[in-house]
Amino acid sequence: MAGPKYKDKDGGVLLTFNGQWVSWLHTIIAYSAFISALIVGVSLHYHKIVENEFYGYPQEWFPSVSATIGDRYPERSFFMIFIAITSGPRFALVGLFYLLTRKPGSKLPGFVATMGFLRTLTCGGWTYITSTDDHDWHDILMISYIVATIPWTTGCIALSPANPTAIKYRKYLASAFFGTLVPLIYFFIQHKVHRVAGAYTIYAFFEWALILFDVGFDAVTALDFDACEISIKDTKGISKGVSQAAVPSAVLEKEKEAAAAGGALSIRFTWSEAFDTAADVYHGFVFWSMLTSLGLLVWFFPLWHMGISGYEAFVMSTISPLFLGFGPLRSFVVHNLRLVHLLSLAGVAAYLVHDPVLRLCTVGFGVSMSALGWAGTLHSEAVHVARFESKVLALIVGLIMSSTAKFAWHTNNPIWPVMHAANGGWNGTGLVLGLIAAFRFARRAPLTANSEIASDGPAGSSLLAALGLGGLFFGLHSLLSDTSTMILWVWEGFPIRGPYFSTHGWFTIAAMSAGVFIGLAKPNVAASWSSLFTGTVGAMVVTYYSHWFGYYGGLLIATYLSAVSVPLISSACRKNPGVTFGLGFLFYNFMVLFHVWVVAYAFVPGGPLVREHTDWVMISMMVLLGFGVLGYNTSTIKSTPRRSGGSQHRKYFGAATAIINVLFLCNAFMRFPTNDYKPYHPEDRVLTAGIWTIHFSIDNDMWSSEYRMRDLIKELEVDVIGLLESDLQRIIMGNRDTTQFLAEDLGMYVDYGPGPDKHTWGAALLSKFPIVESKHHLLPSPVGELAPAIHATLDVYGELIDVFVFHSGQEEDPEDRRLQSEYLSKLMGSTPRPAVLLSYLVTKPLEGNYNTYVSETSGMHDVDPSDWDRWCEYILFKRLKRVGYARVSRSTITDTELQVAKFVIPQSAGEIQQLEAQSADERNRRVEEHSVPVGWRFPAMFRGEGVRDHRYHVFNEPRYYN
Repeated sequence: MAGPKYKDKDGGVLLTFNGQWVSWLHTIIAYSAFISALIVGVSLHYHKIVENEFYGYPQEWFPSVSATIGDRYPERSFFMIFIAITSGPRFALVGLFYLLTRKPGSKLPGFVATMGFLRTLTCGGWTYITSTDDHDWHDILMISYIVATIPWTTGCIALSPANPTAIKYRKYLASAFFGTLVPLIYFFIQHKVHRVAGAYTIYAFFEWALILFDVGFDAVTALDFDACEISIKDTKGISKGVSQAAVPSAVLEKEKEAAAAGGALSIRFTWSEAFDTAADVYHGFVFWSMLTSLGLLVWFFPLWHMGISGYEAFVMSTISPLFLGFGPLRSFVVHNLRLVHLLSLAGVAAYLVHDPVLRLCTVGFGVSMSALGWAGTLHSEAVHVARFESKVLALIVGLIMSSTAKFAWHTNNPIWPVMHAANGGWNGTGLVLGLIAAFRFARRAPLTANSEIASDGPAGSSLLAALGLGGLFFGLHSLLSDTSTMILWVWEGFPIRGPYFSTHGWFTIAAMSAGVFIGLAKPNVAASWSSLFTGTVGAMVVTYYSHWFGYYGGLLIATYLSAVSVPLISSACRKNPGVTFGLGFLFYNFMVLFHVWVVAYAFVPGGPLVREHTDWVMISMMVLLGFGVLGYNTSTIKSTPRRSGGSQHRKYFGAATAIINVLFLCNAFMRFPTNDYKPYHPEDRVLTAGIWTIHFSIDNDMWSSEYRMRDLIKELEVDVIGLLESDLQRIIMGNRDTTQFLAEDLGMYVDYGPGPDKHTWGAALLSKFPIVESKHHLLPSPVGELAPAIHATLDVYGELIDVFVFHSGQEEDPEDRRLQSEYLSKLMGSTPRPAVLLSYLVTKPLEGNYNTYVSETSGMHDVDPSDWDRWCEYILFKRLKRVGYARVSRSTITDTELQVAKFVIPQSAGEIQQLEAQSADERNRRVEEHSVPVGWRFPAMFRGEGVRDHRYHVFNEPRYYN
């Protein structure tokens, strides 16, 4: 490596040096910033910088990067000084790489340079704004840095000059960088969620490894810059440099062009194609958004009718492609696809319709047009491989985008018709983008309007293809339309022994992303019998097993469903679309009803025949997919992978999928549990507990009710609340989870309760106090619907308190309710600790099964035996000092009020004995509000008329007890 040389002033060149100096300066100074801070920090503040929120030395013995560079003086100053000096070589490195790789007509080098420039700026942002200074801006800038690293890294590899050594090192270092993220996240979760001693030290090693790989990746530019010589020239002869022998300056342009001519990857980037890809993916997102909203709106009506309502017929909106079976109608649709796709946006605009019936009709129309438009588009494009692949990718990547959007909105889709501005919806924005995307999506004329695509041999069975499509769309919808669905299938309570919805949901997205491109590259492998067997194993594992092992099966079926979607859709589109898509959606609808019947068996004809048989649903899904695989393999029309040179659209969709994955990870970072959960009145040792039947989080006007629920729970200062009718992880409920939003927004721990594969209507627990352990129970239900229960142990101000959340069977099944009362009474009596029951009992006060729940066996007392106006919701307790009880009207949120009670936690065994020795008269003696401490009182805002139609009712005020 040649050092700098001074030139003869007569030649005009003052200084010339090899381009490698830029890389080496950047590498040395950047490493010096981190290493100097580490050395100084370990020397001066070792015990302080290895300490975290849970542990210190010796459990934790190596500092993290953030603790080293951001927490203390003077190591923070060392880091900031060196990192500031690094900025000069860093900007020079980005600029020089751009000059080296730019080509006429190529916009990719400019884009990569822009990302490198932004990455440098955001690095300065999170460096100089620490989490101590401003936590939000530090996180925003850090996430922006990570996001910009993706295109910078991939772009540098794509544009790498023809230097095999440099290409090899870039691939190794990039793989090491992104591969390190997996164990990094794992050990951070072990520390943050599971609080494992020593986990943060291991995390710190991976964090330092990321720094080494990140800087090392940019150091590889030294191998490229070796071909460059940088000259500083005096063009006016005013300098008086040191006289030396004149050396002619290097001619950089020829070397740069020669180096750039042999790039590692050839990517033709145009904004038009990028815009086409974005429009296609967004239009696919709109399709899935409307399809996933239909069942949710249909469910609203039987929910209020407590049985078949007639509106269930709208599930058949999807079979509109049957019209494509008739030649004239098919010709009309194919030649007017833009009109059909624009009409389908009625499903997005439905939020403007306030009447629930009319809104359902509008969405039904939109879904029918969308299914019709997509079937017509896929069939008409099937003769052109690139255009057809783009549409298939748009459909599947659109599902990935839909799942990502639902994750960002805590399992609600921002453009669903149950959303609007008041509950976090982005419907107006979604509609405008949908119009633009629909125009772009359908801007090209269809390539064919024929009923069947010409082939050299038999096209195979249309019926088999339809069966396969039915199973495929059901699998994609029921399992993959929300990343938390399969995680909740394998959830078994605390302590956490498996995946967690907010920290591991990306694994499902990654499996889907990998699957779709496996299916694209190897369609015949994806549609092979061995792959079907593998997918079936995954389906059975996620159905029958819990925790991580069960979730591994879920990832397997996620990969398989995404992969097999490419060949199965390809095969179906080359046949009569009226049969393949029309009947395919009909079979899909049968599977949706089957999937509902297994839990709604008490309300539907023939329900008991399939009671609690999710395993039958999964087997049926795989059998349908098997028919599709059979049809694909007996057809001569198979998908043939294209060579990379003719598949630019794949690269665009690959980039779009990568961007969606990055956005998901950014949202996951923002949603990571903070564990900063504080009760409302710790100074008084008060626990405020509530019970609420939330009616599946759809209010009386068919709007999603999470925001309104959040406001009431927060304003009532509820520390622990049981939610009933809370399992929403089914197609008919939108595959949602209200508890995620409530827990994260209110700062509470959450136990979802028995998962969706347990066939209940749901019972959930949210708590400001740590959940030490929880167990799920399915109580005896020989005739009626299953009765779920949670038995959780909470750490309340250092004392272990048991909380039970329970939903009993319905009124029509007295034997079920009798058996359940006996089971739960024994369960509550089994704990020697103080306890609270938050329940839905379906009994009258002081009568019948009430005397089993409130008995010597259970040891439980009624929160207020004089409250005669109860039928369903009850709060019971033992070994606690009950100090207040109130009933609060629901407004239009649900059909059941919110009941709350306040308890003071005893501090000693002596206090508990005194409470147990109280007579019923002593325990239930009421006092005036002014005689109890302020911290024991309920909020005054709900007195009188209250707020937003929430007020104290029945008693017209809270009750207090001595």
